[in-house]
Amino acid sequence: MQSSAYGASLAGGTFDLGSFVKQPQTIVRCLSWLFSIVVFATITAEGYVNPATKSEEKCMFNGTDSACSYGVGIGVLAFLACVIFLVLDAYFPQISNAKERKLIVIADLVFSAAWTFLWFICFCVLANQWSKTPKENIVTGDAARAVIAFSFFSIPTWALLTFFALGRYRQGVSEFDQEYRDPANDHTTPYPPAQYPGSSGPTGYQQSPFPHSQEQPGDYQPPAY
Repeated sequence: MQSSAYGASLAGGTFDLGSFVKQPQTIVRCLSWLFSIVVFATITAEGYVNPATKSEEKCMFNGTDSACSYGVGIGVLAFLACVIFLVLDAYFPQISNAKERKLIVIADLVFSAAWTFLWFICFCVLANQWSKTPKENIVTGDAARAVIAFSFFSIPTWALLTFFALGRYRQGVSEFDQEYRDPANDHTTPYPPAQYPGSSGPTGYQQSPFPHSQEQPGDYQPPAY
């Protein structure tokens, strides 16, 4: 029986494209990758408009350039992270070192949890700024609504990635606990635990080889000459 750690065999396996594509984690990560492209690409292409009352381009979200910059930054980093973790997911069964797997799973867990929160902040900021945008300054309303919608869709996808990473981490910890067993507490072995001097617990009493009923010598009598 091959030992496993964090959802895959420790012996190292080959890459199976069919099973990899069908994994829920792969599907959700691809959706997160697609949503991030829609957000930062839409803002980059149509997010900066030139209102009729101003000569310079401003962000379509109430002219707040920081809102557009935040959306682009979060989207680009999410896009790059999805690509990196997709590669790591494909290479994961071939990693035989349990410590390396643990680091990958922890990195996935921390990043996914952080980006779930950041996408929520992004959605709140963009929706708030869009609600304050004057109607006369609205030029690309469909693009703004698409950015807000896909920012919202990114929240549950990254939350699912956090859930999957947490499940893999717990699985790895439980498998380690099951495989490690203290020999002193292992009752399945045919050999009893050894007793050491000074250890706690009952110890056997070894009887003296001389019987207690042996008569004791009497008084010493000097020999007669």
